[in-house]
Amino acid sequence: MHLTRRVRLALGVGVACVLLVAAAAIPEARAQQRITEIAIEGNQRIEPDTVRTYLRIAVGDPFDDALINDSLKSLFATGLFADVSIRRAGGALIVRVAENPIVNQLAFEGNRRIDDETLEAEVQLRPRVVYTRTRVSNDVQRLLQLYRRSGRFTATVEPKIIQLPQNRVDVVFEIAEGPLTKVEKINVIGNARFSDARLRSVLATKEDRWYRFFSGSDTYDPDRLSFDRELLRRFYLSRGHADFRVVSSVAELSPDGSGFFVTFTVEEGASYRFGAVDVRSELRDVEREGLLGLLATVTGETYNAALVEDTIRALTFELGKLGYAFIDIRPEIRRDREKRTVDVTYVIDEGPRVYVDRIEITGNVRTLDSVIRREFELNEGDAYNTAKLRASRRNIRGLGFFDRVELTEERGTAPDRTNVLVDVEERSTGELSLGVGYSTTDAVLGDISLRERNLLGRGQDLRLGASLSARRQQVDLSFTEPHFLDRDLAAGFDIFNVQRDLQDESSYDQDNLGFGLRAGFRIAENLRQSLRYRLRRESIENVAANASRFIRDQEGERTLSSIGFTLTYDVRDDRLEPTRGYVVEFGQDLAGLLGSVRFLKSTLDYAYHFPLSEQWIATLAVAQGYIFGLGQDVGIGDRFFVGGSNLRGFRTAGIGPRDRETEDALGGNLFYVGTAEVRFPLGLPNEFGILGRLFAEAGSLTEIDVSGPDLIDRASLRAATGFGLSWGSPLGPIRLDFAFPFLKEEFDREEAFRFSFGTRF
Repeated sequence: MHLTRRVRLALGVGVACVLLVAAAAIPEARAQQRITEIAIEGNQRIEPDTVRTYLRIAVGDPFDDALINDSLKSLFATGLFADVSIRRAGGALIVRVAENPIVNQLAFEGNRRIDDETLEAEVQLRPRVVYTRTRVSNDVQRLLQLYRRSGRFTATVEPKIIQLPQNRVDVVFEIAEGPLTKVEKINVIGNARFSDARLRSVLATKEDRWYRFFSGSDTYDPDRLSFDRELLRRFYLSRGHADFRVVSSVAELSPDGSGFFVTFTVEEGASYRFGAVDVRSELRDVEREGLLGLLATVTGETYNAALVEDTIRALTFELGKLGYAFIDIRPEIRRDREKRTVDVTYVIDEGPRVYVDRIEITGNVRTLDSVIRREFELNEGDAYNTAKLRASRRNIRGLGFFDRVELTEERGTAPDRTNVLVDVEERSTGELSLGVGYSTTDAVLGDISLRERNLLGRGQDLRLGASLSARRQQVDLSFTEPHFLDRDLAAGFDIFNVQRDLQDESSYDQDNLGFGLRAGFRIAENLRQSLRYRLRRESIENVAANASRFIRDQEGERTLSSIGFTLTYDVRDDRLEPTRGYVVEFGQDLAGLLGSVRFLKSTLDYAYHFPLSEQWIATLAVAQGYIFGLGQDVGIGDRFFVGGSNLRGFRTAGIGPRDRETEDALGGNLFYVGTAEVRFPLGLPNEFGILGRLFAEAGSLTEIDVSGPDLIDRASLRAATGFGLSWGSPLGPIRLDFAFPFLKEEFDREEAFRFSFGTRF
């Protein structure tokens, strides 16, 4: 009995062991079983073999749960499928997919402020692209960001999906643009020296006002708000507050979403003055005393961080001219908080030798790289020079082809190499202009012109224009190649026909038909010379029966063939709205080659601009000219006329030699006019663009080749003073001048009010 029990126990243990071994062998056997087939189900557009290429497992491989799981993830990652499942059926692997639909059409509804083309460029979805919920969600966010950048923070975008046969969908973005989100109020906390109103005038962001309908400055823009922080910093640092900082700038949206409340928190700190100002040079052959005159920072004056930067630029530029391309100028600034002074020492040392490795240009879609490269003062391989780099940026901006020009630097292929990166944003350079205007000289004026300032992206300028007014008609065609023969030589031609009604001034009409050739090139950094040749036929016609005998003698046609030049030295900070600097122009024209007219004409113009304060700009200008005939009298069409736009207070051709009986203006051979003017703000918001002007002008026109008892010619000085308004209105520039002559002759023709307005569409 005892033995039998042992046998039974032994048999039970053996059976258990066998069962355990068999159970362990089953998974191993399954794992070793190979895949005999991979079947694809549910696919409509996508080929089965395409689906199989995304799998991490293939026919002949053993069934592996890890690889099957990776295959599942791989199929989802393609974005082609809305659902995927994988199962085993004997030796086959069944992959069932539900394909994402294809976008048939993409549409936008409700958008009025932003056109479809702009919206399409922002989204990723396109016709014939696979539709996914993730892509739609991302596109909604992109569209919302686009509207927020345009100032519409209450905009909503709702995607609508329209199911179509063959697993296709139309995607419609329903847009509620909402109103522009304005800045309701701007508050400044922590300011004591300057009022909130004064600081608000510094900011680029403005409060919502009815008169800002032509400006977007009162629309909330987070990028503009960041720029405002920098504007506040510059404002305070230029007025002595060396410790100033913007603690925070917060924009809070009102509960109804209609506007933002912006709050700047600032710490002004104490006001400082410049203490000791000095230069310490580690360069050989550079005397400290020779550099002191370049310092814009003066002991005792209010501290101004901008003047420190101006001084560094002036020193860099001057040393660059002396041949020091690799210099490092560091301002050592020491604050004395008890005395409230800032000592500045400009330490000049020889910096690391850095060369320009590459100049890379991006953003130019139409403009050729060569057009931009030729404006650089630096070439690849040249010694790096910040002054030349700034001049290059100014040259590129001066082309007028770009809304934005940014120059940055990055490390080159070696430690002593740097790459200059140029990023531009092109603007439209083709123009169809329809103009209308009015001036006291020409009365109502209309013009039309076709112009391309960047022809074929080569920088060439082509213009065809026509203008018509009550007193002047003109048709002209001009072409300019700015770099003729790949040199810094601007060459071009002009063809013109100008008809003028001068009956009011001199009782005749004038018709000029001709063409001209011209070329201009740079002699030195700020010095340019232009050369010209002109051939024209001049006709003095429709002379009134009661006109002056001096004018009746001029009736008929003449042929003028002349060559000339103009030298221009220009060191203004801006050619359109200068605030400092000067420009000098000297020109001469010699007539007598091939034509019937012979003379030598010389002109000289000078203008000097300087700031009286931050916003008050003064201008002193002088214009003068002299012409004399070469073996013949100077004709009336070549003489100078003064009055109107070049001597306010007097009518066009209002001064100078005149017929005593008919009072016809005859022009003169010698003239000079001097102008002193100050332009200043009127206390109105800056975005109005309205400036006041105070001016005084004096000049004279005299000398004429004819003589007789009926001729009046007095070389006395004429002068007038007055005031005016200038408005850069959205419809075009408007100028009003009120002038009061106080030095004059009894036969002069006065003009107390002068008005001009012009616009183009």
